[in-house]
Amino acid sequence: MTGLKASVVIPYKQRLHNIRTVFASLADQTMDPSQFEVVVGAMEYAEDYVAACHEFTDRITVVSVLSAEPWNVSRARNLALRQASGEVTVFLDADMVLPPHLLQNLYDRYFADGQNLCVLGQAIGYSCVVEHGHARGVDSGGERLPYSHYRDAIADLETSGGVWADDRFVLASVPLPWTLCWSGLAALPTATLRDNDLTFDEGFRGWGLEDQEWGYRIHATGTPLVPGENVYGLHMPHARDTAAESDSHTSNSRYFLAKWPTLGTELSSTFGWEQANIRYAEAQRQVTAAAVTPDHTLGIAYGKANGLDMLIVGAVIEARQRVLDPDIRALFDDGSTIEVLPLAGLALPYGDKTFDECRIMPSIFRLSAEYRDLVCVEAARVASTVVPCPSAAPEVAAE
Repeated sequence: MTGLKASVVIPYKQRLHNIRTVFASLADQTMDPSQFEVVVGAMEYAEDYVAACHEFTDRITVVSVLSAEPWNVSRARNLALRQASGEVTVFLDADMVLPPHLLQNLYDRYFADGQNLCVLGQAIGYSCVVEHGHARGVDSGGERLPYSHYRDAIADLETSGGVWADDRFVLASVPLPWTLCWSGLAALPTATLRDNDLTFDEGFRGWGLEDQEWGYRIHATGTPLVPGENVYGLHMPHARDTAAESDSHTSNSRYFLAKWPTLGTELSSTFGWEQANIRYAEAQRQVTAAAVTPDHTLGIAYGKANGLDMLIVGAVIEARQRVLDPDIRALFDDGSTIEVLPLAGLALPYGDKTFDECRIMPSIFRLSAEYRDLVCVEAARVASTVVPCPSAAPEVAAE
Protein backbone atom coordinates (compact mmCIF):
# COMPACT_ATOMS: atom_id res chain seq x y z
CA MET A 1 0.00 0.00 0.00
CA THR A 2 1.03 3.62 -0.53
CA GLY A 3 0.14 5.12 2.83
CA LEU A 4 -3.17 6.42 1.53
CA LYS A 5 -6.09 5.87 3.86
CA ALA A 6 -8.71 5.45 1.15
CA SER A 7 -9.25 4.78 -2.54
CA VAL A 8 -12.65 5.87 -3.83
CA VAL A 9 -13.61 3.58 -6.74
CA ILE A 10 -16.24 4.88 -9.18
CA PRO A 11 -17.71 3.22 -12.31
CA TYR A 12 -18.59 5.75 -15.00
CA LYS A 13 -20.07 6.33 -18.43
CA GLN A 14 -21.84 9.36 -19.93
CA ARG A 15 -23.03 11.09 -16.76
CA LEU A 16 -20.88 14.16 -17.00
CA HIS A 17 -22.90 16.53 -14.82
CA ASN A 18 -23.25 13.93 -12.10
CA ILE A 19 -19.59 12.89 -12.02
CA ARG A 20 -18.50 16.52 -11.91
CA THR A 21 -20.82 17.03 -8.92
CA VAL A 22 -19.41 13.92 -7.23
CA PHE A 23 -15.87 15.19 -7.80
CA ALA A 24 -16.86 18.49 -6.20
CA SER A 25 -18.15 16.70 -3.10
CA LEU A 26 -14.92 14.70 -2.89
CA ALA A 27 -12.87 17.88 -3.21
CA ASP A 28 -14.80 19.22 -0.20
CA GLN A 29 -13.89 16.29 2.06
CA THR A 30 -12.43 17.12 5.47
CA MET A 31 -9.95 14.27 5.05
CA ASP A 32 -6.65 15.68 3.84
CA PRO A 33 -6.56 15.19 0.04
CA SER A 34 -3.09 13.69 0.36
CA GLN A 35 -4.67 10.78 2.26
CA PHE A 36 -7.08 9.55 -0.41
CA GLU A 37 -7.38 9.05 -4.14
CA VAL A 38 -10.28 8.82 -6.57
CA VAL A 39 -10.04 5.98 -9.10
CA VAL A 40 -12.57 5.93 -11.94
CA GLY A 41 -13.27 3.07 -14.32
CA ALA A 42 -14.56 5.06 -17.30
CA MET A 43 -16.08 2.99 -20.08
CA GLU A 44 -15.51 5.62 -22.74
CA TYR A 45 -12.85 7.78 -24.36
CA ALA A 46 -14.40 11.22 -23.97
CA GLU A 47 -12.65 14.57 -24.00
CA ASP A 48 -15.35 16.22 -21.89
CA TYR A 49 -14.84 13.60 -19.17
CA VAL A 50 -11.07 14.17 -19.19
CA ALA A 51 -11.69 17.91 -18.99
CA ALA A 52 -13.96 17.37 -15.97
CA CYS A 53 -11.18 15.44 -14.24
CA HIS A 54 -8.73 18.22 -15.04
CA GLU A 55 -10.97 20.74 -13.24
CA PHE A 56 -10.25 19.01 -9.92
CA THR A 57 -6.67 17.77 -10.20
CA ASP A 58 -5.35 20.74 -8.22
CA ARG A 59 -7.56 19.68 -5.28
CA ILE A 60 -7.77 15.88 -5.35
CA THR A 61 -5.95 12.99 -7.00
CA VAL A 62 -8.06 11.54 -9.81
CA VAL A 63 -6.84 8.39 -11.54
CA SER A 64 -8.85 7.21 -14.54
CA VAL A 65 -8.75 3.92 -16.39
CA LEU A 66 -10.38 4.38 -19.81
CA SER A 67 -11.88 1.64 -21.96
CA ALA A 68 -14.09 1.58 -25.04
CA GLU A 69 -15.64 -1.76 -24.05
CA PRO A 70 -19.45 -2.00 -23.86
CA TRP A 71 -20.89 -0.78 -20.58
CA ASN A 72 -20.69 -3.30 -17.76
CA VAL A 73 -20.74 -1.89 -14.24
CA SER A 74 -18.79 -4.84 -12.83
CA ARG A 75 -16.11 -4.40 -15.48
CA ALA A 76 -15.90 -0.66 -14.79
CA ARG A 77 -15.44 -1.24 -11.05
CA ASN A 78 -12.84 -3.95 -11.63
CA LEU A 79 -10.80 -1.75 -13.97
CA ALA A 80 -10.65 0.90 -11.28
CA LEU A 81 -10.15 -1.56 -8.43
CA ARG A 82 -6.91 -2.85 -9.96
CA GLN A 83 -5.40 0.60 -9.43
CA ALA A 84 -6.68 1.16 -5.87
CA SER A 85 -3.78 1.62 -3.46
CA GLY A 86 -5.44 2.93 -0.31
CA GLU A 87 -5.81 1.04 2.95
CA VAL A 88 -9.60 1.08 2.51
CA THR A 89 -11.52 0.88 -0.76
CA VAL A 90 -14.72 2.92 -0.86
CA PHE A 91 -17.07 1.93 -3.67
CA LEU A 92 -19.17 4.85 -4.86
CA ASP A 93 -21.60 5.24 -7.73
CA ALA A 94 -21.16 8.15 -10.11
CA ASP A 95 -24.44 9.64 -8.87
CA MET A 96 -23.68 9.92 -5.15
CA VAL A 97 -22.90 13.29 -3.57
CA LEU A 98 -21.10 12.86 -0.24
CA PRO A 99 -21.21 15.01 2.90
CA PRO A 100 -17.83 16.63 3.67
CA HIS A 101 -17.11 14.45 6.70
CA LEU A 102 -17.85 11.13 5.01
CA LEU A 103 -14.37 9.77 4.30
CA GLN A 104 -12.81 10.93 7.57
CA ASN A 105 -15.68 9.68 9.73
CA LEU A 106 -15.86 6.39 7.85
CA TYR A 107 -12.17 5.75 8.31
CA ASP A 108 -11.95 6.88 11.95
CA ARG A 109 -15.05 5.00 13.10
CA TYR A 110 -14.68 1.74 11.21
CA PHE A 111 -11.12 1.23 9.94
CA ALA A 112 -8.56 3.22 11.93
CA ASP A 113 -7.79 0.26 14.20
CA GLY A 114 -7.41 -2.26 11.39
CA GLN A 115 -10.96 -3.63 11.59
CA ASN A 116 -12.07 -6.11 8.95
CA LEU A 117 -15.58 -4.97 8.06
CA CYS A 118 -17.68 -4.24 5.03
CA VAL A 119 -19.51 -1.01 5.86
CA LEU A 120 -22.75 -0.39 3.98
CA GLY A 121 -23.86 3.18 3.37
CA GLN A 122 -27.20 4.78 2.55
CA ALA A 123 -28.27 6.39 -0.72
CA ILE A 124 -30.78 9.09 0.16
CA GLY A 125 -33.17 9.62 -2.71
CA TYR A 126 -32.88 6.03 -3.93
CA SER A 127 -35.21 3.08 -3.27
CA CYS A 128 -35.59 1.97 0.35
CA VAL A 129 -34.95 5.54 1.45
CA VAL A 130 -37.68 8.17 1.70
CA GLU A 131 -37.76 10.30 -1.45
CA HIS A 132 -36.86 13.93 -1.01
CA GLY A 133 -37.20 17.05 -3.14
CA HIS A 134 -33.45 17.56 -3.03
CA ALA A 135 -33.05 14.43 -5.12
CA ARG A 136 -35.16 15.61 -8.07
CA GLY A 137 -32.06 16.91 -9.83
CA VAL A 138 -33.56 19.91 -11.66
CA ASP A 139 -34.78 23.34 -10.57
CA SER A 140 -38.18 24.85 -11.37
CA GLY A 141 -36.87 25.91 -14.78
CA GLY A 142 -35.70 22.43 -15.67
CA GLU A 143 -32.00 23.26 -15.29
CA ARG A 144 -29.56 20.82 -13.73
CA LEU A 145 -28.98 21.57 -10.08
CA PRO A 146 -25.44 22.70 -9.22
CA TYR A 147 -23.25 21.12 -6.57
CA SER A 148 -24.02 24.04 -4.24
CA HIS A 149 -27.63 22.85 -4.10
CA TYR A 150 -26.65 19.39 -2.90
CA ARG A 151 -24.06 20.80 -0.52
CA ASP A 152 -26.73 23.00 1.08
CA ALA A 153 -29.20 20.11 1.15
CA ILE A 154 -26.68 17.95 3.00
CA ALA A 155 -26.02 20.77 5.46
CA ASP A 156 -29.77 21.06 6.09
CA LEU A 157 -30.01 17.32 6.70
CA GLU A 158 -27.09 17.40 9.11
CA THR A 159 -28.58 20.33 11.03
CA SER A 160 -32.10 18.94 11.21
CA GLY A 161 -31.13 15.34 11.86
CA GLY A 162 -33.06 14.46 8.73
CA VAL A 163 -30.94 11.57 7.53
CA TRP A 164 -33.74 9.05 7.18
CA ALA A 165 -33.56 5.45 8.20
CA ASP A 166 -32.85 2.97 5.43
CA ASP A 167 -35.32 0.07 5.31
CA ARG A 168 -32.40 -2.35 5.05
CA PHE A 169 -31.17 -1.38 8.50
CA VAL A 170 -34.37 -1.77 10.54
CA LEU A 171 -35.02 -5.49 10.06
CA ALA A 172 -35.38 -7.37 13.36
CA SER A 173 -33.28 -10.26 12.03
CA VAL A 174 -30.88 -10.44 9.08
CA PRO A 175 -29.99 -14.09 8.37
CA LEU A 176 -28.98 -13.09 4.83
CA PRO A 177 -26.75 -10.01 5.31
CA TRP A 178 -25.47 -10.13 1.75
CA THR A 179 -28.93 -9.08 0.55
CA LEU A 180 -28.29 -5.65 2.09
CA CYS A 181 -25.10 -5.08 0.09
CA TRP A 182 -25.61 -2.33 -2.45
CA SER A 183 -22.44 -0.94 -3.95
CA GLY A 184 -23.64 2.64 -4.41
CA LEU A 185 -21.75 3.29 -1.17
CA ALA A 186 -19.79 0.52 0.55
CA ALA A 187 -16.30 0.21 2.02
CA LEU A 188 -13.93 -2.52 3.19
CA PRO A 189 -10.19 -3.05 3.59
CA THR A 190 -8.33 -3.28 0.30
CA ALA A 191 -6.32 -6.20 1.70
CA THR A 192 -9.54 -8.15 2.22
CA LEU A 193 -10.46 -7.54 -1.40
CA ARG A 194 -7.06 -8.65 -2.64
CA ASP A 195 -6.65 -11.65 -0.34
CA ASN A 196 -10.05 -13.08 -1.26
CA ASP A 197 -10.20 -12.04 -4.93
CA LEU A 198 -13.34 -10.01 -4.27
CA THR A 199 -13.73 -8.47 -7.68
CA PHE A 200 -17.18 -8.04 -9.21
CA ASP A 201 -18.52 -10.83 -11.42
CA GLU A 202 -18.55 -9.50 -14.98
CA GLY A 203 -21.03 -12.21 -16.01
CA PHE A 204 -23.82 -9.96 -14.76
CA ARG A 205 -25.31 -7.84 -17.54
CA GLY A 206 -27.30 -4.65 -17.39
CA TRP A 207 -28.72 -3.67 -14.02
CA GLY A 208 -29.05 -5.46 -10.73
CA LEU A 209 -27.68 -8.02 -8.28
CA GLU A 210 -23.98 -7.88 -9.10
CA ASP A 211 -23.48 -6.11 -5.79
CA GLN A 212 -25.54 -8.58 -3.75
CA GLU A 213 -23.60 -11.46 -5.30
CA TRP A 214 -20.39 -9.62 -4.38
CA GLY A 215 -21.79 -9.28 -0.85
CA TYR A 216 -22.54 -13.00 -0.82
CA ARG A 217 -18.86 -13.74 -1.38
CA ILE A 218 -17.77 -11.13 1.16
CA HIS A 219 -20.05 -12.78 3.74
CA ALA A 220 -18.57 -16.19 2.87
CA THR A 221 -15.11 -14.94 3.91
CA GLY A 222 -16.41 -14.26 7.42
CA THR A 223 -16.18 -10.50 6.95
CA PRO A 224 -19.12 -8.84 8.75
CA LEU A 225 -21.39 -6.64 6.64
CA VAL A 226 -22.52 -3.81 8.90
CA PRO A 227 -24.75 -0.76 8.38
CA GLY A 228 -22.68 2.39 8.61
CA GLU A 229 -23.88 4.97 11.09
CA ASN A 230 -23.99 8.38 9.43
CA VAL A 231 -22.50 6.89 6.27
CA TYR A 232 -24.62 8.25 3.46
CA GLY A 233 -24.78 10.25 0.26
CA LEU A 234 -27.44 12.01 -1.77
CA HIS A 235 -28.35 10.07 -4.89
CA MET A 236 -28.72 12.26 -7.97
CA PRO A 237 -31.28 11.24 -10.60
CA HIS A 238 -30.31 10.01 -14.04
CA ALA A 239 -32.04 8.59 -17.10
CA ARG A 240 -33.17 4.99 -16.66
CA ASP A 241 -34.68 2.42 -19.00
CA THR A 242 -36.96 0.68 -16.52
CA ALA A 243 -38.09 -2.01 -18.98
CA ALA A 244 -34.50 -2.95 -19.82
CA GLU A 245 -33.57 -2.88 -16.14
CA SER A 246 -36.43 -5.22 -15.31
CA ASP A 247 -35.35 -7.67 -18.01
CA SER A 248 -31.71 -7.63 -16.95
CA HIS A 249 -32.68 -7.99 -13.29
CA THR A 250 -34.60 -11.17 -14.14
CA SER A 251 -31.73 -12.70 -16.10
CA ASN A 252 -29.21 -11.61 -13.47
CA SER A 253 -31.33 -13.20 -10.75
CA ARG A 254 -31.21 -16.54 -12.56
CA TYR A 255 -27.46 -16.17 -13.11
CA PHE A 256 -26.97 -15.53 -9.38
CA LEU A 257 -29.17 -18.49 -8.47
CA ALA A 258 -27.29 -20.84 -10.81
CA LYS A 259 -23.96 -19.73 -9.37
CA TRP A 260 -25.00 -19.98 -5.70
CA PRO A 261 -28.05 -22.29 -5.44
CA THR A 262 -29.23 -22.00 -1.84
CA LEU A 263 -32.51 -21.45 -0.06
CA GLY A 264 -31.41 -17.89 0.70
CA THR A 265 -30.71 -16.98 -2.91
CA GLU A 266 -33.94 -18.72 -3.92
CA LEU A 267 -35.98 -16.67 -1.45
CA SER A 268 -34.26 -13.47 -2.50
CA SER A 269 -34.99 -14.21 -6.15
CA THR A 270 -38.63 -14.95 -5.37
CA PHE A 271 -39.52 -12.34 -2.77
CA GLY A 272 -36.78 -9.70 -2.79
CA TRP A 273 -34.24 -8.86 -0.10
CA GLU A 274 -36.62 -7.77 2.68
CA GLN A 275 -39.05 -10.68 2.58
CA ALA A 276 -36.19 -13.14 2.06
CA ASN A 277 -34.80 -12.17 5.46
CA ILE A 278 -38.21 -12.15 7.13
CA ARG A 279 -39.21 -15.53 5.70
CA TYR A 280 -35.91 -17.37 5.92
CA ALA A 281 -36.29 -19.15 9.28
CA GLU A 282 -39.81 -20.41 8.55
CA ALA A 283 -38.92 -21.42 5.00
CA GLN A 284 -35.93 -23.36 6.30
CA ARG A 285 -38.18 -25.13 8.80
CA GLN A 286 -40.65 -26.09 6.06
CA VAL A 287 -37.98 -27.37 3.68
CA THR A 288 -36.35 -29.45 6.42
CA ALA A 289 -39.73 -30.89 7.41
CA ALA A 290 -40.57 -31.67 3.79
CA ALA A 291 -37.27 -33.54 3.42
CA VAL A 292 -38.24 -35.52 6.57
CA THR A 293 -34.78 -35.65 8.20
CA PRO A 294 -32.50 -32.75 9.23
CA ASP A 295 -29.57 -34.23 7.31
CA HIS A 296 -31.45 -33.99 4.02
CA THR A 297 -32.94 -31.15 2.01
CA LEU A 298 -35.03 -30.59 -1.09
CA GLY A 299 -33.39 -30.38 -4.46
CA ILE A 300 -33.97 -30.42 -8.17
CA ALA A 301 -32.48 -32.88 -10.65
CA TYR A 302 -32.35 -32.77 -14.41
CA GLY A 303 -31.14 -34.99 -17.21
CA LYS A 304 -32.37 -37.03 -20.16
CA ALA A 305 -35.45 -39.26 -19.93
CA ASN A 306 -36.45 -41.14 -23.09
CA GLY A 307 -34.21 -38.73 -24.93
CA LEU A 308 -36.08 -35.68 -23.64
CA ASP A 309 -34.96 -33.01 -21.17
CA MET A 310 -36.61 -33.75 -17.82
CA LEU A 311 -36.57 -31.81 -14.56
CA ILE A 312 -37.46 -33.27 -11.17
CA VAL A 313 -38.57 -30.82 -8.47
CA GLY A 314 -38.80 -31.91 -4.85
CA ALA A 315 -36.19 -34.65 -4.87
CA VAL A 316 -34.83 -35.38 -1.40
CA ILE A 317 -31.06 -35.03 -1.52
CA GLU A 318 -28.17 -35.49 0.88
CA ALA A 319 -25.31 -33.15 1.70
CA ARG A 320 -23.29 -34.35 -1.29
CA GLN A 321 -26.25 -33.39 -3.50
CA ARG A 322 -27.05 -36.99 -4.39
CA VAL A 323 -30.66 -37.96 -5.06
CA LEU A 324 -31.62 -40.52 -2.42
CA ASP A 325 -34.69 -42.12 -4.01
CA PRO A 326 -33.65 -44.87 -6.46
CA ASP A 327 -37.05 -44.57 -8.17
CA ILE A 328 -36.21 -40.99 -9.13
CA ARG A 329 -32.80 -41.97 -10.42
CA ALA A 330 -34.45 -44.71 -12.45
CA LEU A 331 -36.56 -42.13 -14.31
CA PHE A 332 -33.49 -40.92 -16.19
CA ASP A 333 -31.93 -42.69 -19.16
CA ASP A 334 -29.10 -45.11 -18.44
CA GLY A 335 -25.83 -43.23 -18.71
CA SER A 336 -27.52 -39.84 -18.58
CA THR A 337 -25.68 -37.23 -16.56
CA ILE A 338 -27.95 -36.15 -13.71
CA GLU A 339 -27.33 -32.62 -12.48
CA VAL A 340 -28.54 -31.83 -8.96
CA LEU A 341 -29.02 -28.45 -7.28
CA PRO A 342 -30.14 -27.85 -3.66
CA LEU A 343 -33.20 -25.77 -4.55
CA ALA A 344 -36.77 -26.23 -3.37
CA GLY A 345 -38.16 -24.96 -6.67
CA LEU A 346 -39.54 -21.57 -5.59
CA ALA A 347 -37.18 -20.04 -8.14
CA LEU A 348 -35.31 -21.85 -10.89
CA PRO A 349 -32.25 -20.63 -12.81
CA TYR A 350 -33.62 -21.51 -16.23
CA GLY A 351 -35.29 -19.74 -19.10
CA ASP A 352 -38.89 -20.32 -20.14
CA LYS A 353 -39.66 -23.81 -21.50
CA THR A 354 -36.11 -25.07 -21.06
CA PHE A 355 -37.36 -28.60 -20.30
CA ASP A 356 -39.73 -30.92 -22.11
CA GLU A 357 -41.17 -32.21 -18.86
CA CYS A 358 -41.10 -31.42 -15.15
CA ARG A 359 -42.21 -33.87 -12.49
CA ILE A 360 -43.16 -32.55 -9.06
CA MET A 361 -42.44 -34.96 -6.22
CA PRO A 362 -44.67 -35.53 -3.15
CA SER A 363 -42.30 -33.64 -0.84
CA ILE A 364 -43.38 -30.34 -2.43
CA PHE A 365 -46.91 -30.92 -1.17
CA ARG A 366 -45.62 -30.95 2.40
CA LEU A 367 -44.86 -27.24 2.03
CA SER A 368 -47.40 -24.52 2.78
CA ALA A 369 -50.00 -23.78 0.13
CA GLU A 370 -48.24 -20.53 -0.76
CA TYR A 371 -44.90 -22.20 -1.35
CA ARG A 372 -46.19 -25.24 -3.21
CA ASP A 373 -48.24 -22.99 -5.50
CA LEU A 374 -45.13 -20.96 -6.27
CA VAL A 375 -43.23 -24.15 -7.06
CA CYS A 376 -45.97 -25.27 -9.45
CA VAL A 377 -46.04 -21.89 -11.22
CA GLU A 378 -42.26 -21.90 -11.63
CA ALA A 379 -42.34 -25.49 -12.90
CA ALA A 380 -44.92 -24.49 -15.52
CA ARG A 381 -42.68 -21.63 -16.60
CA VAL A 382 -39.58 -23.74 -17.26
CA ALA A 383 -41.23 -26.89 -18.67
CA SER A 384 -43.60 -27.58 -21.55
CA THR A 385 -45.38 -30.27 -19.53
CA VAL A 386 -45.75 -30.51 -15.75
CA VAL A 387 -46.60 -33.85 -14.16
CA PRO A 388 -47.45 -33.86 -10.42
CA CYS A 389 -46.58 -37.16 -8.80
CA PRO A 390 -49.78 -39.23 -8.42
CA SER A 391 -49.03 -39.88 -4.76
CA ALA A 392 -48.77 -36.18 -3.90
CA ALA A 393 -50.99 -35.40 -0.94
CA PRO A 394 -51.86 -31.70 -0.51
CA GLU A 395 -53.71 -32.44 2.70
CA VAL A 396 -50.42 -32.96 4.55
CA ALA A 397 -49.07 -29.54 3.60
CA ALA A 398 -47.62 -27.49 6.44
CA GLU A 399 -49.66 -24.30 6.78
